[in-house]
Amino acid sequence: MSSRPNIVVILADDLGFSDLGCYGSEISTPAIDSLARDGLRFSQMYNSARCCPSRAALLTGLHPHQAGIGHMTYTMSDTNPAYQGYLTDSSVTIAEVLRAGGYRTLMSGKWHVARQRDMAERDSWPDERPGFPLPRERGFDDFFGTIGGAGSYYKPTYLMRNEELLDQTEPDWYYTDQITDHGVRMATEAMDDGMPFFLYLSYTAPHWPLHAHPEDIARYENHYRGGWDSIRTARHEELKARGLVDPRWPISPRDPTAFPWEESTYPEWEAYRMAIYAAQVDRMDQGVARLLQALRERDQLDNTVIIFLSDNGGAAEFLAEDGPLRPGWIADTTPDGRPMHYGNTPDILPGGPETFQSYDICWANASNTPFRRFKGWVHEGGISTPLIIHWPAGIPAPGVVRTPAHLVDIMPTCLEVAGAAYPARHRGNDITPFEGHSLVPAFHDPGWERPGSLFFEHEGYRAIRQGPWKLVSGDEECWELYQIDEDRTESTDLAGGEKRRVGQMAGEWNDWAVRVGVNFNLRDDLQELLARQRLGVGEGRARLCRA
Repeated sequence: MSSRPNIVVILADDLGFSDLGCYGSEISTPAIDSLARDGLRFSQMYNSARCCPSRAALLTGLHPHQAGIGHMTYTMSDTNPAYQGYLTDSSVTIAEVLRAGGYRTLMSGKWHVARQRDMAERDSWPDERPGFPLPRERGFDDFFGTIGGAGSYYKPTYLMRNEELLDQTEPDWYYTDQITDHGVRMATEAMDDGMPFFLYLSYTAPHWPLHAHPEDIARYENHYRGGWDSIRTARHEELKARGLVDPRWPISPRDPTAFPWEESTYPEWEAYRMAIYAAQVDRMDQGVARLLQALRERDQLDNTVIIFLSDNGGAAEFLAEDGPLRPGWIADTTPDGRPMHYGNTPDILPGGPETFQSYDICWANASNTPFRRFKGWVHEGGISTPLIIHWPAGIPAPGVVRTPAHLVDIMPTCLEVAGAAYPARHRGNDITPFEGHSLVPAFHDPGWERPGSLFFEHEGYRAIRQGPWKLVSGDEECWELYQIDEDRTESTDLAGGEKRRVGQMAGEWNDWAVRVGVNFNLRDDLQELLARQRLGVGEGRARLCRA
């Protein structure tokens, strides 16, 4: 085996800041916790607010707009490449760089950085039309997984093995387990061949729908009957005890769109939904344990850099049974042909393949303890992610790293540990220089401070993190200013008394937005599109869930 370290990036989907045991949760995650115990935990790691923009930033080291996914994986503009909806030719992936450097490059799980073909075109797969780059076209030697963003854990659409589109009809099949199976297989084959490898293990757990093994659900059935308010309080206390949040920061108030547990009309159903979410996280952790065992059996654990993180905060999305979100990538039937019951319907317990539900705002508020807001927002609850880096051969002592960092830092970190060079040109195209900074200095000095500012934009939500200060705004809202080292739960807006600072930071954000291609002329089109695809809001939720 090469002395060069293997690199494994494990990405969870819609996992909140406090959803791991080592980040304050009551959910059992012993394998991931073991990585944290012997490695580094980052307390201020940031993502790009939503699934596909975050994946684009992680894979390329660029801001999502520079990588072509300024919004989602559909084309918002035929003239602005920032919104083309798939990876640009001026970007290069970690896999492309590491494969050129002699690594075997492997991926198992969710891709979601390319437009999705219509299932009616399945007879023409694959094709050479632009907009649909598959993982093997962007640097991966071996791929198993799904091209799109979400779907049934029992019968996902756009499921592929390399270039082959697969139909899933097996009755006992479960996607999280399959992602693990193929990831372990790929890594094992590389180790047995004596090859250093890069494995991108991209889980869909715990993204909706709420699907889990009955035995996993059973372990959590009684955990959540006290409700989300008590869970938020317990997690906040645990986060303080673990040194991951400052005791000076109050827990953020319950989100205005949430409500007290005592007002829940269907408390048993509500508790069961969170039990399934916990079971999804638990099963992912079981998969991580299997990968760690495969590395130990081949004496490669010490020689493997393992990076675990999430793509965004917990998701507040409500799936209305009479709502408009019913696109072609959601299966209409189970593997054995039964009809799908879509939507958050309290008289149907979720978990099985015939259901399609989410855990909704109140539990997402708990997942993002102690922060404000959710996936899609650029307040702390939307963009804060747990980050764990484990590398016994390269990290001399475990600890907590407190410097702010971002997904764009993963690319330069992987290249530095691999000794690989980032190209100026690739496949005949000039390549945009990466935006991130390697986190390797923190391996030896947890007090290291990352240079530069951090920038965010998604669906018109804007933010800049600059040293101890954060300027943030929702769409069409005024700027808010927080002294984030004193108030990371964004409780006290200082913008009114810091007009000069607000102006300076807003100017820097605007310069960045122009540089990376943020185009607010698209806002009207985007709002129209979002209105058509809204995930069920307002009256439906209140009618179903609140007394």
